[in-house]
Amino acid sequence: MEDAEFDDILDDWFIESLKTYKDLHVYQLEHPTQVLEWTSGKSVCVAGYSQSKNEILELRLPLKLLADENKSLCAERDFKVSHGGFTDGPVRCLTHIPGTRCAVTNDGLSSDLQVWDLGGEESGVIRRTGSIKGKRSASERGSRIAARPSSAPQVLHGAQISDVQLTELTSGETLYKLETGSADPLSSLQFVSDTVFLAGCCNGSVYVADTRTSAPPQFSHSPYSDESVIWWTDGAAGPHPSSCRVIRVSSSGQAVVSDLRNLGGAGCQAQLDIKTPGRCSQVDVKVSWAPTLDDCISVSGFSGVVQIYNTRLWGAEPQEARPLFEHRGHAVSSQQTDDSVPTFVTSHIWHPERPRTLLSAASDGSVHVWDWVDPDRQGGSPTP
Repeated sequence: MEDAEFDDILDDWFIESLKTYKDLHVYQLEHPTQVLEWTSGKSVCVAGYSQSKNEILELRLPLKLLADENKSLCAERDFKVSHGGFTDGPVRCLTHIPGTRCAVTNDGLSSDLQVWDLGGEESGVIRRTGSIKGKRSASERGSRIAARPSSAPQVLHGAQISDVQLTELTSGETLYKLETGSADPLSSLQFVSDTVFLAGCCNGSVYVADTRTSAPPQFSHSPYSDESVIWWTDGAAGPHPSSCRVIRVSSSGQAVVSDLRNLGGAGCQAQLDIKTPGRCSQVDVKVSWAPTLDDCISVSGFSGVVQIYNTRLWGAEPQEARPLFEHRGHAVSSQQTDDSVPTFVTSHIWHPERPRTLLSAASDGSVHVWDWVDPDRQGGSPTP
């Protein structure tokens, strides 16, 4: 792409963004990250994934984004590094322990976990304080990690469904093990209540279990029988675990919504408007329910775009779905040549309290925080 053509595309997108975003802030990391994890409503943790030494950083969001009033009077538009340290290898998964200054990571090479102190007011250094031994000395995808929401610091972790166990961080004691003979690799792991968790496998099957009991888990097969596709899963917690809704998205763009009362059924489904079906990386794709916007999901990892869909518009039978909104900032701002590798979104995450604010990262090291405008509310149509 010629420089003049690239500048025109960037200018057009910038003009469009004045109408489609309430806020948009950009940060450039020295090396890209695959992890974005909130440590508070104002700060997020990131870390590199190169095979050698990497930075692990806690970034404070721009003060202008956080200002509810008089934004024009707030001069601070940049991310700030509040704490930082170094890892000896890649970080492919990172989970913050609620109510603490502790995080747990996995390098994607084995199922072992690393435990980190994120520092405090008196120290800006993030340092490693311990480790947890996993069941696999080598793993194709590494471990998934989920922090128990309200208890002494405990993490659920595993690389395969048969590996899943709950470990207390302070003592290293194993408090629970999932009893299953399956060796399916995990794509996701999360608590939907303080004791009930959801485990999604790469083949599309889903397990639901309660850490208070050794009873067999609830199990659901993949929505489709095609073994060539990979699936990613997310659960939207409700007032009771049984009301949790589950979204499954495949590498070919199929999306299926069900709930824990009928995991085998499809409440609604769609064919997503993804740009490069089947060409995504196993570790980069992410699907996530919006925490404070009913029925909305976000999807990334198929391209340089983050898409937002309204599942309320889907039906019982598969249908093509158009995104409600697309964040194209990573793709647009990365100049491509005939020989260059396309920019992919490597991770994204919704803000836990601000309904339309998301954070996203891409393979070029860019990090964007953006507050999007609902096209229906501005009288327009979904972004092209």
